[in-house]
Amino acid sequence: MSEVNDLTSMTIIANSGDARSFAFKALQEAKEGNYEEAEELLVKSEISANLAHKAQTELLFKEANGDKQEIDVLLIHSQDHLMTSMLAVELIKEIILLYKNK
Repeated sequence: MSEVNDLTSMTIIANSGDARSFAFKALQEAKEGNYEEAEELLVKSEISANLAHKAQTELLFKEANGDKQEIDVLLIHSQDHLMTSMLAVELIKEIILLYKNK
């Protein structure tokens, strides 16, 4: 795989990990009743998730434009990392709503 695609994979991994970490910190704040702090952390989570998604989208556009992308373990890991982070963030947002409404 090229250095560019390795960098893209690492960008996806790092930013999706940040997104998940911010979301779990937001959940902790919500557990403690600190909803304003939780919302601020969710905004940071969304920013990181958007950066990861942007990197993934660039790979998809390359592929769609005929620039075949090599598949390696790092790329597969980055995709797995992104998808599990996205799911965690979605669930955490729902859990925070439950805390707010109890």
